[in-house]
Amino acid sequence: MYVLKLISEMFRNLKRMIRTTYVLSKCGDYGELIKVNGPTRLTKNTYLGTNIHFNGLVINGKGKVTIGNNFHSGPDCLLITQYHNFNGEALPYDNTYLIKDIEIGDNVWLGSRVIVLGGVKIGEGAIIQAGSCVVRDIPKYSVAGGHPAEVFKQRSIEHYIRLKAQNKFH
Repeated sequence: MYVLKLISEMFRNLKRMIRTTYVLSKCGDYGELIKVNGPTRLTKNTYLGTNIHFNGLVINGKGKVTIGNNFHSGPDCLLITQYHNFNGEALPYDNTYLIKDIEIGDNVWLGSRVIVLGGVKIGEGAIIQAGSCVVRDIPKYSVAGGHPAEVFKQRSIEHYIRLKAQNKFH
């Protein structure tokens, strides 16, 4: 039983190492301590901070995506930076695209299956509830969720700042 557990852990670590190497080769720039636990696909226009944990995230489109330090994503997250032009030369849309960047601050956590649309800024310390669709900016320290995501709670800013000052990051 112990041998099977050891082999399973070795296989999990190998998959993490392969995924992490792949992601780092695809993004524009990155900091230290990047950990990719689940299937993740980025673009060359993606810029990562330090201490990033992907548990499954896909970035679609040519827009710039900036992700701050100490970021965590749940599985099956999707960031979309490119839209069909529905006001173009054909219906329902033409062959051109609208490109919009996404900016995610430090210490942000996206729950499972979160979708973030282009043009959105998610502020420092924000938490996005699983299954949410973020279509507009989310302020710092907010907890947001739903379709579309709405702020329904605030983190304790005092507590947040104290933990940050003590460098207590997961």
